[in-house]
Amino acid sequence: MGKKMMRRIVSSFFSLVALVVMVFFLSRLTGDPAALFLPIDATQEMLDQFRELHGLNDPLIQQFGRYVWDVLHLDFGDSIRKARPAIDVVLESFAWTLQLALITIALVTALAITIGSIAAFRPGGLFDRFVSLVSLVGASAPDFWIAIVGIVVFSITFGWVPTSGTGTVWHWILPVAVLFIRPFGLILQVVRGSMLTAFGSAYVKTARAKGVGNRSIIFIHTLRNAMLPVITVIGDQAAAMLNGAVVVETIFGFPGVGKLMIDSILQRDFNVILAAIMVTALAIFVMNLLIDIAYALLDPRLRT
Repeated sequence: MGKKMMRRIVSSFFSLVALVVMVFFLSRLTGDPAALFLPIDATQEMLDQFRELHGLNDPLIQQFGRYVWDVLHLDFGDSIRKARPAIDVVLESFAWTLQLALITIALVTALAITIGSIAAFRPGGLFDRFVSLVSLVGASAPDFWIAIVGIVVFSITFGWVPTSGTGTVWHWILPVAVLFIRPFGLILQVVRGSMLTAFGSAYVKTARAKGVGNRSIIFIHTLRNAMLPVITVIGDQAAAMLNGAVVVETIFGFPGVGKLMIDSILQRDFNVILAAIMVTALAIFVMNLLIDIAYALLDPRLRT
């Protein structure tokens, strides 16, 4: 287990380095920030002063070397747009995304596992067919369509929740609900399929023959052995949320890291783009480690 964790750490480190190098040079292809931030009638002297101030006059490879040196000293540069340390801007937005992701994935996991397990216990029944239909619709529905329909119905027509922004609990309902639907459909399908396989196992038949109660068969004897593929899908969905629920954050005006990255790309705020990429990559790296630990806890064969 220790060697596997170390391999995961080393491979994640090199992946992060390659990602930073690629994003650094590709982001420079979006254009010159001086042309965006200064007035259209700015003189050549003003443009040169702006580039000199932000280190944009130097050759690209020299800019990259200076950036790497600063990052090694935990200096991620300043945001051109907000005139503040880029890492502070990113961490503020990431805190919003992290809260949104944790709330959503906790709700999705609890409900999908419970409903999927119960549906799989009596396959082909009315409840199972209804759950299968709901999961299929949920997994297929695009986020932007659900978000727009939700705003039209629940915000504009009924006036139950705000259309966008933050500040109260009511502002969280639509973003969480929209983020909830698709992962819920996907994970519910995986839980149902995995539990169906587990219910056909010999140890479940033995438990039934011994008169073990249905609740114990579902949630004690079967669920643990059916969780490995479920954890994999939960990890993928959680990574997508941590990466910034761009569509949801943009539609609802949610100040998360996904919306911040889109705004920074459009406004050529290079230091914020790079800091956001590194913070998000580190979060996904930590989450992958937690998934590996969960695998080992569920299956002792993976600890060796």
